[in-house]
Amino acid sequence: MKIVNGIVASLVTVLLSFGAFAADEIQKDDVAKMNLTKVGDIAASAGTEPTSVKAELSKKADEAGGKYYVVTSDMKKSGHTHVTAEVFK
Repeated sequence: MKIVNGIVASLVTVLLSFGAFAADEIQKDDVAKMNLTKVGDIAASAGTEPTSVKAELSKKADEAGGKYYVVTSDMKKSGHTHVTAEVFK
């Protein structure tokens, strides 16, 4: 029983910490206001669910060392969405 509680507690901690470090989408106007530095470009493709694309962009922005991303293009075709974004810190 203690092992199960420990595993559940660990999973909850991991899920909460992931959300705390996830990069946020901002608008292009916010970049200058916040004095951010561009660290790269990313792209993501997913099905028709916008949340899955945003989750993928956030993950890739984190991996690139950014805290924020700005969507630069969004193309929907044949049931898939392809999005590109600039990453900032």
